[in-house]
Amino acid sequence: MEIELLEKEGTPENVIQHCKAVYQKAMKIASHFDNVDEDLIRKGALLHDIGRSKTHGITHAIKGVEIAKRYGYDEDVLHIIERHIGAGITAEEAEKLGLPKKSYVPQTLEEKIVAHADNLVSGSKEVDIDFVIAKWQRTIEDSDDNIERLIKLDNELIKSFEE
Repeated sequence: MEIELLEKEGTPENVIQHCKAVYQKAMKIASHFDNVDEDLIRKGALLHDIGRSKTHGITHAIKGVEIAKRYGYDEDVLHIIERHIGAGITAEEAEKLGLPKKSYVPQTLEEKIVAHADNLVSGSKEVDIDFVIAKWQRTIEDSDDNIERLIKLDNELIKSFEE
């Protein structure tokens, strides 16, 4: 159903392929946890970039929430869409970026899994954290706090299972 919704909203094909890849990566991460809501992760991962059917800017998360809300998705899915950007954006960072001043930092395990799966997929290919760090250093002004949150998220979700 989520793929059909992406198509109905006119989401570009490359973004749909990205969402599918994020879903696959999110399920790999989720497999290491007990008591994770896989259905929520599926919905959130597949819809996290639905706002890109309207804009490719930072506000795609807000647009995505508006779209998903119109289709009756619950707050848990809406939070994943809203909080998937990077490793989260603080209220202060949001204000600087022109977003409504509030925290966009993922809170629940499912939110963290989808956000980090999104970080670890470039286009429709899986990448490692070093790739993401290098990219953020090139593209995000004052990226230190963002990279610190990224590493913390990676340690919480990935590193503990690799040892």
